[in-house]
Amino acid sequence: MTTATLNSLSNAASSYLRSAMHQPIRWHEWGEEAFATAKRENKPILLDIGAVWCHWCHVMDRESYENPEIAQIVNERFIAIKVDRDERPDVDSRYQVAVQAISGQGGWPLTAFLTPEGKPFFGGTYFPPEDYYGRPSFRRVLVSISDAYREKNADVMEQSKLVESAISHSESFAGKNGDFSPAIIQEIIAAGTKMFDETHGGFGNAPKFPHPSILDLMIDQFARSGDDKLRHVFTTTLEKMARGGVYDQLAGGFHRYSVDERWVVPHFEKMAYDNSELLKNYAHAYQATGDKFFAEVARDIVRWMDEWLSDRERGGFYASQDADISLDDDGDYFTWTKAEAEAALSEDEARVAGLHYDINEVGEMHHNPAKNVLYQRAPLAQISTRLKISEEQVNELLRSARQKMYAARLQRPTPYIDKTIYVNWNALSVSAYLRAASVLGLDDARKFALRSLDRILAEAWNSESGLKHVVAYSDAKTRETAGFLEDYAATAIACLDAYEASADLSYFRIAKEIADQMIRRFYDSTSGGFFDSEPGVAAEGVLGTPRKPFQDSPTPAGNSLAVIALLRLHGYTEDPGYRNKAEQTLELPAGVAGQYGIFAATYGIAAVHFSTPHTQIVVIGDDDAADSLYREAISSAGLTTVCLKLKFSQAVAQNLPPSLAATVTQLPALGQGKSFVVVCSEFSCKPPVHTAEQLKELLVKELLAARNSAA
Repeated sequence: MTTATLNSLSNAASSYLRSAMHQPIRWHEWGEEAFATAKRENKPILLDIGAVWCHWCHVMDRESYENPEIAQIVNERFIAIKVDRDERPDVDSRYQVAVQAISGQGGWPLTAFLTPEGKPFFGGTYFPPEDYYGRPSFRRVLVSISDAYREKNADVMEQSKLVESAISHSESFAGKNGDFSPAIIQEIIAAGTKMFDETHGGFGNAPKFPHPSILDLMIDQFARSGDDKLRHVFTTTLEKMARGGVYDQLAGGFHRYSVDERWVVPHFEKMAYDNSELLKNYAHAYQATGDKFFAEVARDIVRWMDEWLSDRERGGFYASQDADISLDDDGDYFTWTKAEAEAALSEDEARVAGLHYDINEVGEMHHNPAKNVLYQRAPLAQISTRLKISEEQVNELLRSARQKMYAARLQRPTPYIDKTIYVNWNALSVSAYLRAASVLGLDDARKFALRSLDRILAEAWNSESGLKHVVAYSDAKTRETAGFLEDYAATAIACLDAYEASADLSYFRIAKEIADQMIRRFYDSTSGGFFDSEPGVAAEGVLGTPRKPFQDSPTPAGNSLAVIALLRLHGYTEDPGYRNKAEQTLELPAGVAGQYGIFAATYGIAAVHFSTPHTQIVVIGDDDAADSLYREAISSAGLTTVCLKLKFSQAVAQNLPPSLAATVTQLPALGQGKSFVVVCSEFSCKPPVHTAEQLKELLVKELLAARNSAA
């Protein structure tokens, strides 16, 4: 196709939009020009929302949007707008609510029909090109909608008003506020345990998503209470996921979700945000249990992200890896026929790998039954008994088999990597790397996280204009997209994590600047809570409808992240304004938060921060004793406990946040030149101790006191 026949998406920055620039549809990007054209021509709008990693989005592109007959119908009867949900989460979230109100389901591709003003009146997800299993063909839907808009316009307008009302009520929380109670934490935990799958781990039935926030909340509550039921839920879930096909057994890293309840057959796309939040889970689980299996998985996630989702030269985390090479395959890059495995391995390796990963003549993939998803079926001891060789031999054969199979897989065409660097997902990844680095002693991960954060702050942050949503696009295009609440909250948290990992006060200062901008731009001073996007910045379609997100979907909810950021800042500044705004935000959905169940898990984590004293374990010293103290501090740190390691030269007022400057600098131990650790909580510090054993004893005593108080 020549440049002359490209549509306007050739000027887009998003990889997903640019992938459609050759289509015969006269696509528009979201913006004033598209709506003005629809009003001028009095045509309804066809809105398509998808993502570059979305398999069914590409299927609908090929089946319908690349079909000349369907394109002609669209071009004659509609104004077509295509949106990348990763680039414009504000657009996606509102029209998801609309389509769910209309059809009872959402997801991607999201196909919505709007009035010229952008008000939705009909919609669905994937529409097949022909009538199929009760689904009307897309061709028939287009003609019917176009006819209804012309011939039954009053009905269409009435329907659009009803849908708009559903959007405005979805997350307004008018009349749903109440007094905050810490009891919500156990209410959310109870929802998780009720949904827990005893057999396979995880929550609910197929399709199964990982839900990292409820896992992190459960790990935290287990560490505080010692409740073995909680330990069983999170250890079973994390182990079953990591041994399943939803986990990439060769390269590391998790696919987005499992289509079955056993975690065997995944949807093969791999997202930065899933892997960042699961990395936190596995590092946290290792902290709480000492189980080295969780540490190994965490290291493997870092290995995969380092290799595939990282800009090693400049810093930054890429957005995603696609599931497929083309529409004719379904995860073929990641799956194996028995013959493919045998061709890559020795006879002994093939025998052991075949048993361990369940590689057979008939596999799990419907589109090609010979293809096997690798998952851990037979444990090493069972293989050892069956083949009459030692477990050490089995382990060594498996290790070499993994290496050879991965090397062979690298020779295959590789699914597309979207190298767009989103601020919110990068901030989550920075925080995850810093947690894993501190828990597992991964200094390279720590350095890369700090370099990535430095890039965000250099290229996407300005103290006057604020944060952008995108640092850089995959195709080197540039586009200014104003940051959203989630960008600000996650970046403020990442900066606080960076301060705690480096003792560089500049990160604390920037965290405070970003949080203050977040309050100014997004906080509702009348009703409390934070809007997801800055009011008044954009109002096309239903963007003017205010939204205050509290449900995780699937990334942590913006309001919950904002509360966590404010409470952590309060712990360092003793500024009551931060805590007051956090409390008002928690109160906003307090009357209904429990109804969200596990989707309110980050709200539950925020509730832990609010109802539990913020504790800082500060290690001061320059020698091996200080390192030993820091390792002990890290091993027991929870969600509301942070660890700082300072040299004696850093333990001065001008190098510390206000609350630590007022407490730590007054300690007589500073003048003695011997490494020590001090535990500070609620703006006062306990007497210093000098050995890891003394610190462990002190922390155990604090934990038992907290348990007795809770009881």
